[in-house]
Order: sequence, then structure tokens, then C-alpha cells
Amino acid sequence: MIDLKTIVSRTDYIVRIVSILASIFVVAAIIVDYGFELDGYEMSFILSVYNVGWWVYFISFAYKVVVHWREVWRKGISFTLILGIMLCASALPKFFPPPGDNQIITLAWSFLSHKYFIISVIGLLSLITISQWIVNFVNKRTNPALLIVICFMTVIAFGALLLLLPRSTLEHIRLPMVDALFISTSAVCVTGLSPVEIAHTFTTEGQIIIALLIQIGGLGIMTITSFFALFFMGGIGLYSQFSLKNMIASSSESLKSVLTNVLGFTFVIEIIGALFIWLSIHSTMGMTLRDEIFFSLFHSVSAFCNAGFSTLEGNLGNDLILYNHNIFYLVISLLIVLGGIGFPILMSLKRILSYYGSELLHKVFRKDGHRSRYMHITDINTKIVLYSSLVLIFIGTVGIALFEWNGAFASFSSGEKIVQSLFNAVAPRTAGFNSVSLSDFSRVTIILYLVLMWIGGGSQSTAGGIKVNTFVVALASLKSLIKGEHSTTLFNREITYSSIRRTLVVVFGSICIIALFYVALLLLEPSIPSIDLLFESVSAFSTVGSSLGITPLLGNISKILLVVLMFMGRVGFITVLMSILPQKEQPKYRLPKEDIIIN
Repeated sequence: MIDLKTIVSRTDYIVRIVSILASIFVVAAIIVDYGFELDGYEMSFILSVYNVGWWVYFISFAYKVVVHWREVWRKGISFTLILGIMLCASALPKFFPPPGDNQIITLAWSFLSHKYFIISVIGLLSLITISQWIVNFVNKRTNPALLIVICFMTVIAFGALLLLLPRSTLEHIRLPMVDALFISTSAVCVTGLSPVEIAHTFTTEGQIIIALLIQIGGLGIMTITSFFALFFMGGIGLYSQFSLKNMIASSSESLKSVLTNVLGFTFVIEIIGALFIWLSIHSTMGMTLRDEIFFSLFHSVSAFCNAGFSTLEGNLGNDLILYNHNIFYLVISLLIVLGGIGFPILMSLKRILSYYGSELLHKVFRKDGHRSRYMHITDINTKIVLYSSLVLIFIGTVGIALFEWNGAFASFSSGEKIVQSLFNAVAPRTAGFNSVSLSDFSRVTIILYLVLMWIGGGSQSTAGGIKVNTFVVALASLKSLIKGEHSTTLFNREITYSSIRRTLVVVFGSICIIALFYVALLLLEPSIPSIDLLFESVSAFSTVGSSLGITPLLGNISKILLVVLMFMGRVGFITVLMSILPQKEQPKYRLPKEDIIIN
């Protein structure tokens, strides 16, 4: 005999499966409804999907209220509960006619039964249901590397389908599937490479899709999913919390605090950046106010996420922006640096500013009071990223200025030459914007570009490359070996053996992967100069997006190779390999050690 607990458990499982399937169909219906011109029959079918989805969510919410009312009540006024109440409100016009001739009630009934209101409610419920499914998948201790790879691949495929929608491209444009996949990968992997001109290919809706893909890729898919789970569904499991905290390098703060900081930093910086971009371009480019606002938001997101996409023809080298816009290039450069140093460093900077700000206030208002001082307010990662970034930016700025002062920058004023040198020293790490054609640069500057692209930005940031943390640890290991030291130290701290071993793998592996794909491109594209193909390979792997102008000339197979290279560069080739290869348990014994003759 089946008891009540078993019946409830099986019913919960059925409700969960039906809700997930309904969510997938509702999201697909919204995409089709938005992206295509539909005839009467097709529109009727889409409305039927919305109606079935509504009934699934209504019955599911009613079931939870009746059977699991304690759990619903314990979560309090959560976002899901608010949506459930809105769902129930939308049921009133379905079950009851408008009472009387009251105009206000009639308007309310009309609003609650409106197509867009219902789509908004069931669409948000669909996103939350899918996020909950992903989080439950994580809670089952799925291989984290495999999960990251699958999530990125899913979002890239989804983005490619959105870009293929007729509404996303201009009327006379039919975007090839390979190009849609390429651009979606480039956006999610915050690279910036594109085989087509964004301004001449995509409508405003298509550019919004690209901006959303950039934002998702910059923040990280698991960050966004966990945010939905934590804030809209009441919480996630401990395993997921520990996994996510490891992914974004947080050891002391709670997951809620970490997610709040990550999203807070992102949106505040992007909004402030968009404001300053708008102030720098207002009434100077012949745009309407609406176009100026969209331009500012798009480029702020693209710069902070180190994506390098632009809505201007010719990227940021367009004549509308190229001259007399020094403030614009400085704002873009600052956004790139802030996105490229990484969220852990931004959090550390917040603590530093908060500490010294409170110190200043304490000295001003409480001169005689005693106040304890922190001995180590900054950690070693903060010092490595900040110091090395400043050094690389300085070297890049001075080097590019020396090599291009009377070359590619000859048409600029002295002030513009300095700003352009700074901008072009920041862009390779790893935003990919360009203000002048890179083909105008000297070969020495191109080599400097290659090195800066390969190094990249800070770990756990929106930037790519092998990361400055890896590069500095590699240099420190080389120095300790040359000096005969038994340990590798930085800032009076000894670097762990595991960090050194991971550094060697990343450096050696990146060189091998770039070389492998470079040779493949040489075989596939014999008519393109070898230096251009090498530049394209390093740019794709380092998710930079800079190009010497050969991306549109590549064949479909070459584009697919760059898609794989961008994916491995963003997700991490170690992560990709860990998702494919089975992980072995550590043996409980150690083999005998023996020295190998090196050099």
C-alpha cells in the first residue's frame, strides 16, 4: 500500500518535470513570437502554448500552496511568491466576468488578461524554473568543469538562434548560421571578433541581444543562475554555495554578500560609465538622444566586460568619435581596466577605501580615541594584479607612443597621441577595441600587442589571456631558480607548489594550443599572411577581439576553429579538459622520488 508521503513525493516529481517542459516551450514560444512575423494559424498556436503554460504554472502554484504551504510561508515575500500572486490575479478574468459597470474594475480586468502581462509573468516563472533546475543539477555534485562547459555551450547556442531571428538583422541581411554561431561565441566569451560589421548587419534588437550575451559572459553564467536561485527562489544548497565561492575566489564572505558585490559592482560601474560616455559624446555625433543613450549603455557594457564590440562602423576608429573625444577614450580605458582587474580585486579595493575612509573620519571627529589597525589590509593577489597592471599599462603606453608617434598616430594632436597610446595599451588586455587600423601599426607594435594579449588581465575577471597572476608567478619562479632559492616568494609570501604547478601548465598549455590552431589556420588559409593568422589565433584564445582585418576573409572551417579557440580561452582549456577526462582519486601512497637531468 502506498502511503501519503510517497504519493506527495511522486506528485512533486511529476509537477517538477511538467513545469520544466512547460518552461522550455514558453521560452521558445516567446522567442518565436518576438523574432518572426506570424500568420493567423501560427499566432494561434503560440497563444495556445502560452495558455497551456499558464495553466501549468497556475496548477503548480495552487498545488504548492495546498500541499507545501509551510514551505511557501517560511520563504516569506519572495519574488516567486509575488509572481504566484500575480498569476492568481490573472486568473480572475478567466473565471469571473467584470463585476458591474465600474470603469476601474473593467480596466483592471483588461490589464490582468492582457497578453503582455501574462507573457511577463509566465516568462519570469520560466526563467526561475530553469534556473532552479540548473542549481538542482549542481547540488547533485555534478562535475563543476562539465557543468561550466555545458552552460556556456547552451547559452552560445541559444544566442546564435536569437541572432538568426529575422527581427535581429536588417531586412536585406540573411546571416549565415556559422556567422551567428561565431558572433554568439565571441559575445559570450567577451572576445569581440566578428566576421560582419555589427552596425550594418544587426537591428537595435539584434544589438541588444549581443549586449545581453556580453553581460552574461562577463558576469559568468553560474553567477547569474545562482543569483536567481538565491534571491528569487529562497536559497541554494551548501555544495552549490561552496562551488560558486571557489569559482569567484571568495573565502570569507557569505555567498549572498559575494553575489551582491559582484552584481552591484558590475551595474553601478556600467551605469556610471554610461553616464560619462554620454556626457563625452552628447551632441557631437549627430545622434538622437535615444541613440546616444543606447550607444553609451552598449559601449559601457562592452568595455567593462572587456568584449570590444561596437555599434559604430569601423569600431572606435570611426571618424564620428576618433577626433576631439579624449574623455571618451579615457572613460572606455578606465572601464576596461576595472573589468580586467577582476571582482576579487574590486572587493579588496572596496575594503581598502572603506578602511582608510573610516580612518580619515575617525581622525577628524575622534582625535583622542584609540583605533585598532589592520596589519594586512591587502592580500597578495590584490598587490600582484594592481602593480603588474600598472607596469604593463605604463610599458605599453610608452612603447606604443615611441613606435607610433609619427606613424599610425601622425594625424593626431600631441594630447590625442598620448590618449591613443594609453587606450591602445589598455585595449589588448583584453578588450579588443581599436581606434586606428591595426594594420597601420609597425611590426614592433604588433609584437608588443601579441605579448599584451597573451598576458591578459587579472584572474576571476572579465579579461582573457593567461592572466597577470600567472605571468607574475612564472617570472617569480624563473627568478628563484636563477638565484638558487629553494622557494618562490612574492611580497614576503611563499607561493605554494600547487600554484606554481598550475602556472607552468597554463603557460605551456596556452602556447601549445595557440601553436596547434595557428598551424591549422596556416593550412586552411594559405593566401593570408602568417603574421595575421598568428595575431588572430592569439586574439581569439586570449578573448581580445583585435584583428588585422582578416576575420571576414576566413572560411567556415577556420571560423569554427576560432569558435573553439575563443571557447577554450574563455572557459579555460584546463576546465575543458577536466570536463572531458575522468578524474582519478588520489592514491594513499607516494612513489619513490628521483631527479631528472634538466639542461
